[in-house]
Amino acid sequence: MFKIIFSLFLICFSLVVKAQHPPVFSAMETDSSFIKIYNFDITLVKYSYKPNGVKFLVVHDNEDTGVKAGFDYIRWNGGELIDSQYGGVRDYYFSYMDDQYRIDPNAIYTEVGVNTRLKKDLFSSNEVEKALLGAGKQIVDFYDPKSTGYFLTLHNNADGGFGISSYLPGYDLASTADSVYINFQMDGDDLIYVTEPRLFTSLKKANVNVILQSKFASNDGSLSVYAMQNNIPYINVEVQHGHLDENLRLIELAVATLKEHGLVKKE
Repeated sequence: MFKIIFSLFLICFSLVVKAQHPPVFSAMETDSSFIKIYNFDITLVKYSYKPNGVKFLVVHDNEDTGVKAGFDYIRWNGGELIDSQYGGVRDYYFSYMDDQYRIDPNAIYTEVGVNTRLKKDLFSSNEVEKALLGAGKQIVDFYDPKSTGYFLTLHNNADGGFGISSYLPGYDLASTADSVYINFQMDGDDLIYVTEPRLFTSLKKANVNVILQSKFASNDGSLSVYAMQNNIPYINVEVQHGHLDENLRLIELAVATLKEHGLVKKE
């Protein structure tokens, strides 16, 4: 069954390989890093304009609202954004030794995550898992949190499918959250997700939807888990597709919070 689904995906993928990438204003500079996972190609494009210590990362190629909001921020304030480009879809799809594989690119940063979240037919080759971990390492190295001092990611979600309520007691992601603060005047799909209490406290004071990841969160291979394991401050701006103005507002609050705690050098 997975092979049938995979074949159908390849047909659809052929229609979107010329994915429309966000426009770049003329003063921007670009740099690229290339990842190859067997027959699957990923291009990491770093867009820079007046670099100032603010750096965004986008790991899903179908989440363009975050990219556009990041560009809007950079246009007026300067900064950098790394965009993952691989055909305008969410997951990685590839084949190896006639077997088909699929994985969320936000699950490739730990061995446990790759092992538990890799979707395949019957068996998984250790070589495939090593290749995925290598791809995750290349993404991290290109972002370079050692010099940046943090991770600042941009994600988008669908209306009503995922949001702040998902982390409340009794819901699917409750065990992932240590603390949750809700501004009931905001759309529940628009939120900020952090791994450090000091960041949570600042964003709570700013009266925005915010989640603090639990130190006991399951190892799902996500970048937030990797960041917590490696003591790297992590902040994710998660906004519903199309909420461009709110995405930019939350980006500005996220950057202000990082600066408040000395994680970004002030201009």
